[in-house]
Amino acid sequence: MKTKTHPKYYNDCKVYHNGQVVMTVGATVPEIHVEVWSGSHPFFTGKQAFVDSAGRVEKFQKKFQGNYFAKKETKKEAPSA
Repeated sequence: MKTKTHPKYYNDCKVYHNGQVVMTVGATVPEIHVEVWSGSHPFFTGKQAFVDSAGRVEKFQKKFQGNYFAKKETKKEAPSA
């Protein structure tokens, strides 16, 4: 069996965001620099804003307003004699 096939594992890898340590994880590198993490991403901070420049939401609401999904009544034709 070959020796030294696995990379060195660091139990205390520090994750940096904007020059500050935000967490410590296990990894194969001693430090990781990230641009986005859960503490700065709008989805996780609750500061997200939905931008609909094409009017897709209004188009969808207009299309499916009212009782669109309600079962429609159909008239049965009388059998021909």
